[in-house]
Order: sequence, then C-alpha cells, then structure tokens
Amino acid sequence: MSGDDDSNGWQLTESDPGVFSELLKNLGVPLIVDDLYTLDPDSLAALQPLHALIFLFKWLPSSDPSSSTSGEYDKDFPGFFAHQVVNNACATLAVLNALGNIPGLPTGPELAELNSFTTGMDPQTRGLVITSADWLREAHNKLSPPSAISLDGLGLPKTSEDAYHFVVYVPVLGNLYELDGLKQFPVRHGLHDEGGEGWVKKAREVIEARIATYPPGALEFSLLALRDDPLPALQSRLEQLQVAGMDGEAAEVAMTLADEQTKRERWAFENSLRKHNHVGLMHALLIALAKAGRLSPAQEKARQLMRERIEKRKAKGDQGMEED
Repeated sequence: MSGDDDSNGWQLTESDPGVFSELLKNLGVPLIVDDLYTLDPDSLAALQPLHALIFLFKWLPSSDPSSSTSGEYDKDFPGFFAHQVVNNACATLAVLNALGNIPGLPTGPELAELNSFTTGMDPQTRGLVITSADWLREAHNKLSPPSAISLDGLGLPKTSEDAYHFVVYVPVLGNLYELDGLKQFPVRHGLHDEGGEGWVKKAREVIEARIATYPPGALEFSLLALRDDPLPALQSRLEQLQVAGMDGEAAEVAMTLADEQTKRERWAFENSLRKHNHVGLMHALLIALAKAGRLSPAQEKARQLMRERIEKRKAKGDQGMEED
C-alpha cells in the first residue's frame, strides 16, 4: 500500500514497466517487466516465458484483509513470502515475493545474501529485515521523483487520497498463489495445468474474476508481466539466421529487436526525467513569465481551473478540497 505515514524513508514509486525493469537490473536479475493491456492467450503467449503477474489495485481500508474472490490461506506455504511492514514499499516487496519463488534465478550478490539471511524467517520478521536493508531502500528510491517541495508546517488541512497496492500471482509447486504483503498468509488458488498455457490460464481466470468486482469501465487497476529479458535470445536468433542466409526471417527478428531496443531507450529517457529535480526549471519559467508580464494572467487562469475542479468534486459529494 502506498501512503505518506510510516514510510520509514521509502518513497512512492510508479506502476511503470521501466521503473520495475530498472529495479530488476539494479538487483542483478536478468528479467524485465512489461505492461499487459489484455489477458487473451495470444498476447500472453508472445511474452513467454512468464514468471509472475503483478497486479495493482485500489486498496480499501474497510475491506476484510482475509477476503479474496477465490482461494484459501496456505499457512504452510513452502516458498518465499514477506509481509509489508512499512508504507510505500509494496512495489519492491511485490517484486521480491515474486523473485523469491522462481527456482534457479540468478541475482546480484546483495539480493542473494538477503535471501539467504532471511531463509527460515516468518513473514513478519522477513518483512522487517527486507525493509531495513539500506541498499534495497536506496534502489527502490532511486527512481522516485525528488521531493524538493514540502507543504509541512503550512497548516494546510489534510485530505485523504486513494491508496493503491501491489500483489503478485506466481506459480509454486503446481499451484497458483496470490502473494499479498498485507495478508497474513499466501492465498492458494488451486492447481494449475502443466500443459497448454500452464499456470497463466489459472491466473487469468482469477484476475478476471477480481476485475469483475469493479464497476464496469473502472480503471482502478493495472497489470504487469514479469518475464525473461528477450534481448539476448533475439540477438542470438538474429545471428543464427544471418549466418544461415535466411534474410527474410532475419529481417523480421531484426524489427522485433529494434522495437525492444527502442522501448529500452524510452524507459531510460523516462527514468532520467523521474530522477531529475525540476525545481530550477520551474523557478526559471516563473521568472520568465513575470518578466513578460504573463505571470498574473497565468495565476488567475490556474485559480479558475482550481475553482472548476472544486465544484466538480463537490458535485460528486467530495468535500475534501477547499480553495486557498
């Protein structure tokens, strides 16, 4: 869950594949994360091999933490599971809960040492150890926007904001599990098929049932896929086709490879924007507007837009916004 209190230095992160993929790179894990816009079999098959699905949804504090659309608690879960003990850490915790249940996965030395040290710990203690790791918190915060502007001490009224939470769906020993750091135990959703789509078919059924509990047209969730990095396989395949003189197939693979590389370039650019402190730019723009005599009109336009937003929120029954 994401929030402002009890974060212990953990900052909010975006539900973005570029952010997650950069985190995996910093952890020394040869996997990436991709957005999922559909759960149809063909789209999922194109991303194989899939290792886990990361589901982001709107968290409701009034809901029963043990409730689920299906499944049952597994108190004897044989895999890796850690509780979320601080706010804002749910994204990284979801990733670790997934990585810890992928057999034979290579990792960086720090993550390998952390996994080894927490072996045999109960979920609560493991969560405490994980969120106390300075290097992991720094890797998590590395792609969080700088908090250069603070409203603390201004006496502004506090308003509640929507909180969102990450959970993971992952196969473990022939069963599909839902790993939610806010729940006491992992949730077992039953056996999955070994052939065909495998565990992905079961995951689709569970996730679609969960999405169906939202109002029609709701956009309060997103889905990410944890998968192998396709670049090494694509590069190897391209070299093989070029050596074999199969120019047509080589051209198709080259296009796919170029698309993947373009995506990485976009991720790198967006991540650089996330890391950058834009306060200096904003200050320079305000000075330029003032010198041009356009700052006051811009302020009045902003106030008008805020008044319109307040009226719209009040019309929906939300009294949490007040004009200053």
